[in-house]
Amino acid sequence: MDDQILRYWKHGVGLGPTILKRLYQLGRLSLGGIFIYAGGRKLLAPEPFAVLIYAFGIVPPGLLIPVALGLPFLEVAAGWGLVFDIRGSLTTIAGLLVLFIMLLGYGILMGLDIDCGCFGPGDPETDAFHGLKTALFRDLVMLGGVVLMYGYRRFRHPWV
Repeated sequence: MDDQILRYWKHGVGLGPTILKRLYQLGRLSLGGIFIYAGGRKLLAPEPFAVLIYAFGIVPPGLLIPVALGLPFLEVAAGWGLVFDIRGSLTTIAGLLVLFIMLLGYGILMGLDIDCGCFGPGDPETDAFHGLKTALFRDLVMLGGVVLMYGYRRFRHPWV
């Protein structure tokens, strides 16, 4: 009986592998698109992003512009890498999310009343409320998606 089930899955008769594969692809495209959009907006206006970085008080003034340009560039590159499923891009996205979560947590603990800068200037959170907690929650959800994608890669069947 188990061999018969395995044959069905192996030849695509079962919907499980196909659905999981499609969800993985949708997750890759969605998360990659978010990082491309967010990084691209910051690359178009690095000065306001540098001011937001300065407000966190972590980066020395001499490194503000290199960080304000380098971080969004890395976001865009990792986003495109994830869209095209390039090796290492999911790990880069995971690392960026962990960094962002740590910075947002720091900002919340310090009681900073600033915008997160997640989507560059014109971020809707800027007008509505200073959303460090909202951004932290959003980044935790995205990190959960990354964990699911790692799980799919780890436990998928070789024929998927």
